[in-house]
Amino acid sequence: MRLLALFFNLFEPLFRLGQKWLGLSRLGWLFVGPNLVVFGLFTFLPIVINFIYATTGGVQLMPLERPFTGVENFVTLFECQNYLDLRTCRKDVFWRAMGNTLQFSILQVGLMVFFSLLTALVLNRNIAGRGFWRGVFFYPVLLSPVVVALIWKWLLQSQGVFNAVLVSWGASPVAWLTDAGWAFFWTVFVSIWAHMGFYTLILLAGLQAIPRDLYEAAEMDHASPWRRLTRITLPLLMPNLIVVLVLALIRAIQIFDEVFVLTGGGPGSATTFMVQFIYQTGFAEQIHLYGLAAAASLALAAGLILLTLAQLRLTRASEAGRRER
Repeated sequence: MRLLALFFNLFEPLFRLGQKWLGLSRLGWLFVGPNLVVFGLFTFLPIVINFIYATTGGVQLMPLERPFTGVENFVTLFECQNYLDLRTCRKDVFWRAMGNTLQFSILQVGLMVFFSLLTALVLNRNIAGRGFWRGVFFYPVLLSPVVVALIWKWLLQSQGVFNAVLVSWGASPVAWLTDAGWAFFWTVFVSIWAHMGFYTLILLAGLQAIPRDLYEAAEMDHASPWRRLTRITLPLLMPNLIVVLVLALIRAIQIFDEVFVLTGGGPGSATTFMVQFIYQTGFAEQIHLYGLAAAASLALAAGLILLTLAQLRLTRASEAGRRER
């Protein structure tokens, strides 16, 4: 403790000097200043640079060497002669990526919330080995997304474990990752398997915060399990459900690493999502279209901002409803 006190005493002259120059009310800026500088360099500055790239053209990397084009990159992304026929769009891959992302988000988030809620309800009961099963469901969250994708790719590839089992049973191997329908199914499944434990934990914490007295009173009134679920559990769990829903949506829209390792966006563009389109356009293709990739990233950011605002609105509405009750 004496060494710790001596260490802090070394900074006392600096604090006194800061208080003399800035005054006591503004002394806090001396402490948060370094963090603000780091935050500005690695957060705000990249956003500004991204806007510069989105409004300029060419293939040059340095912003000062790129000609100003205004909204031309956005026009290139969103221009279509017939929005019902993606082949008429200037960047049909962008629209396929948006469609895949929308379809993936609806399926993955809906199933994720359902199975997370179901798992949390089961794990909240007094079952044998409850601590063990909680660890089992949470374990995939601790794995790197790349590791998760490599494990499932080893299982699903043409010479993988699943096909080896099918062949040993006398069946024909299945193109799990090279058939468009199966590839999309496995991207949804693997994503749910990898992240469901995190959302289950959030819902489980919400379930454990519900007073047991309410359930005891409902049992005394001979309320059915379904009525207890719909009248007690779900209404009181709604704030947690909203958080899970929005977090799952944001993660689903930003899906990249698992899918990139598992399918590479294929076959064709069947599992190409928005973030992968941005990566391919800006970095993977032979001609690096940084402006087009930046414009697509801003479109993605706009969607994420809308989801965040929706979460705030739903959370406030839920809290207001609880106060009225």
